[in-house]
Amino acid sequence: MVQLTEVEDEHFQERPGGLEEDEDDFTDTDSEISTDSDYDPINESLAERISALKDIIPPTTRAWFSDKFGRTTSILKTVLAFTGRAAWTVSVSALLVGIPYALAVAEEQQNLAIEQEQRMREMGGDVLTGGHGDESTAERVGAALGGRAEARPAL
Repeated sequence: MVQLTEVEDEHFQERPGGLEEDEDDFTDTDSEISTDSDYDPINESLAERISALKDIIPPTTRAWFSDKFGRTTSILKTVLAFTGRAAWTVSVSALLVGIPYALAVAEEQQNLAIEQEQRMREMGGDVLTGGHGDESTAERVGAALGGRAEARPAL
C-alpha cells in the first residue's frame, strides 16, 4: 500500500520579517494588474478586442463554433475545387471540340457561297448570250439558287 506524506517547503515555514501575525490580508501594491485609469481604448486594436472576447465565451461553445467553422471551410474548399476543375474541363473541351467545329462550319458555308456565286455567273452568261435550249431563264436562276422558280410567259 502506498502512503502519502506532505512535505512542506522550508521557504513557506518561516514568516517574512516585519509582518505581524494579525496581518493575514497581504496586498501587493506593486503588482502589474492594470487599473481602470490605465485603460486607453484608442490604443486597443480590433484584434485585441476580439481576442478578449474569448474569455466571455465558454470553452465548449468555442469548440462548437470552431468545429462548425472548420467543417464549413472544408466543404467550401471542396466545392470551390470541384467547380474550378469542372470549369477547366468544360473550357478545354470547348476549345478542343468547339473551335474546329466552328471553323469547319464556316469553311462549308464559304464553299457553298462560292458555288452559288459560280452558278449565278453561269446564269448571267447564259442570259447575256441568249440562253440554251428550251429551259427558261427563270427556271435556271431558280435552280442555281437552289429553289424552284415558276416559268413566266414571255411578253
